[in-house]
Amino acid sequence: MRPSRVGGVGVRVIDAAVIAAPTDGAWEHTPTHGTYRLLTSLLAPDEASAADLARLYHERWEIETGYCELKSSLLGGRVLRGRHPAALIQETWALLVTYQALRTAMSDALLHRPDIDPDRAAFTTALRTARDQIVRAAGIIARTRTDLVGRIGSAILHDLLPARRGRTRARVRKRAISSKYRAIGRGIDHRTHPTTIHIRIIPLPNPPEG
Repeated sequence: MRPSRVGGVGVRVIDAAVIAAPTDGAWEHTPTHGTYRLLTSLLAPDEASAADLARLYHERWEIETGYCELKSSLLGGRVLRGRHPAALIQETWALLVTYQALRTAMSDALLHRPDIDPDRAAFTTALRTARDQIVRAAGIIARTRTDLVGRIGSAILHDLLPARRGRTRARVRKRAISSKYRAIGRGIDHRTHPTTIHIRIIPLPNPPEG
């Protein structure tokens, strides 16, 4: 398929129908569905198929997990300690560098295990192991060849999270800030329901011209 161009960049256009269906009739609601159009600069279908990209795009909201790991795990729920802009910038950069280093270690540990979903790597395990390494001054790199798994990676592989389950939850208010809105009561569902995601790629009848 000839790629389209957006702002001078070649892109592939992928149309997909996504259905979130109840698992084993676990909830009484009808399946939710929608049609999505995805633009990607990955032009080679052999390297990244349309189905794989559409399924990965479903996980785009996991950026929120990164915010949680930075604020809750690294910072421990505390605020930044700096009292002036330069100190805040320095502390922010330190947090980002530490986070990226831990995420790189997690990625390296799973590169040789394609059978394991990267979602199962525990950030808290990586953080705890890295802290122990610093306290003990253990695992210092003394060789010219670097072990991509290392102690942090070994700890991650031995303490994997359970496989993530497909689930959905209605967008409802957790708490009411005024009497105008209800957060509890009949008809307001706060439960999490297991679901199965079905993705069907819709072929483009007329590929757009570049």
